[in-house]
Amino acid sequence: MYKTVECSPPGAAPAFRMPAARSHSWSMVVMIKQHLKQNVYEAFLERLKFIFEEFDNIYISFSGGKDSGLLLNLVLDYRDRCFPQKALGVFHQDFEAQYTVTTEYVERTFERIKGRVEPYWVCLPMATRTALSSYEMYWYPWDDTRRDAWVREMPQKEYVVNLENNPISTYRYRMHQEDLAKQFGRWYRISHGGRKTVCLLGIRADESLQRYSGFLNKRYGYNGECWISRQFKDVWCASPLYDWSQSDVWHANYLFGYDYNHLYDLYYMAGLKVSQMRVASPFNDYSKDSLNLYRVIDPEIWVKLVGRVKGANFACIYGKTKAMGYRNVTLPEGHTWESYTRFLLDTLPKRLRNNYVKKFNSSIIFWHKTGGGLDEDTIRELLERGYDIRRNGVSNYTLSKKSRIIFVGRIPDNTDDIKSTKDIPSWKRMCFCILKNDHNCRFMGFGLTREQQKHIDAIRRKYQSIEEIV
Repeated sequence: MYKTVECSPPGAAPAFRMPAARSHSWSMVVMIKQHLKQNVYEAFLERLKFIFEEFDNIYISFSGGKDSGLLLNLVLDYRDRCFPQKALGVFHQDFEAQYTVTTEYVERTFERIKGRVEPYWVCLPMATRTALSSYEMYWYPWDDTRRDAWVREMPQKEYVVNLENNPISTYRYRMHQEDLAKQFGRWYRISHGGRKTVCLLGIRADESLQRYSGFLNKRYGYNGECWISRQFKDVWCASPLYDWSQSDVWHANYLFGYDYNHLYDLYYMAGLKVSQMRVASPFNDYSKDSLNLYRVIDPEIWVKLVGRVKGANFACIYGKTKAMGYRNVTLPEGHTWESYTRFLLDTLPKRLRNNYVKKFNSSIIFWHKTGGGLDEDTIRELLERGYDIRRNGVSNYTLSKKSRIIFVGRIPDNTDDIKSTKDIPSWKRMCFCILKNDHNCRFMGFGLTREQQKHIDAIRRKYQSIEEIV
């Protein structure tokens, strides 16, 4: 349980209580979670002071969700109070397909702040991941070749960035959405004198294990700060809300009376779990199971979604059934999980098949040569069940320094007899990735970061000469 302390924020009459700030410090080779003698709001203000004094250019990435919305309001209030001459940019990446109430909130916010910031509402064609189709990895918001099928009309504001009004020189047509977000930061630095630039993100550690690990395992922060990471030369990303909880976010919104996306109210009334309340592309791995809500909450948008993205209606109907790999899948008679996986791969288009094969091979090589860190109970269970494994040193990616385990010989067809963990390789796990349209192979433990890094490295090589000049 987190310790609470008294805090009276500027502009608020009554004192209130917020949880103590959580900080992560590097001690020898492990990260240690510490409770500071201040609350999360006070720690946040200290981080903002550091950012405003340390960086020349600052912009906020605003998604339209609760975290980035709160961050935007808090940063604006702090800037006006402490650094009134400091310019701020606001970057919003519009994915076209979204709830009407989200669009209304974004427009409402931009109209309210447009005189206080440099607004960039970006509506450019970009490759966006979809988990709805077994044959397509991406769909393309604001595709200029499909204007007649757009889910909604292009926003008509002077600060909207589109193909007809695009100052972002680092943009490439139909580039990946992650790359577009990162290249905006590079362009922002260039267009603002080439000085040190930081993008403020509303990312919090408690949103997912992946994000928590991202803060813990960060080797190269900025001046020892794990919540700041380097993107490009003189371009950084900072997450000053990284140790806030979801309760902290809603508490602050209430205390300061900030506007927010009322989609969350609709989600609450619909009975969604907190983990399901996402303001993002409705077609990714996290959101596809809730597509049916569009039919209830926003039927006009839903009708257009069905004709816009392949597989939307199918996923809506069968999103939580065996058809989408949601429940246990029965192995067809005469097949092993390996043979079934290879059969499914042969049915896929070449590009998608190669994507899976590359990840599967990477996983197999990893478990044969490097190995993953496993608990001693799991190691004991594997040995008792007759699995051919051996130790291969100690994992540097686990806090308790678990032993690395490699598999000798073939990867198991399935590991249904292992009850202590699911984090071990098998052909069954690979097969499920295909059945779930899990193009990123999250079910196998893959994250976006490695794939994203490959794109970033390619872009860096392409623009190396520019980076050295500016």
